[in-house]
Amino acid sequence: MDLSDLHDQKGKLATFVIQVQYRQNSSWQGQVIWVEENRKEHFRSALELMKLMDNALEERMRQKEAAQSSVS
Repeated sequence: MDLSDLHDQKGKLATFVIQVQYRQNSSWQGQVIWVEENRKEHFRSALELMKLMDNALEERMRQKEAAQSSVS
């Protein structure tokens, strides 16, 4: 699957592609790609993955709020 295949299947706020490369110490290690920003980050645990995604969503919300403020 190519990233271009995901354009029809994007999320409302953000779309993430998660590739789990290893499963060690009862957790996941791998990489996550934020499709809209074409940013790739590596994670060492499921918790770190959730934090990366949460930070991306917070950033997206700030961008939307800033765009709405500049329009008003």
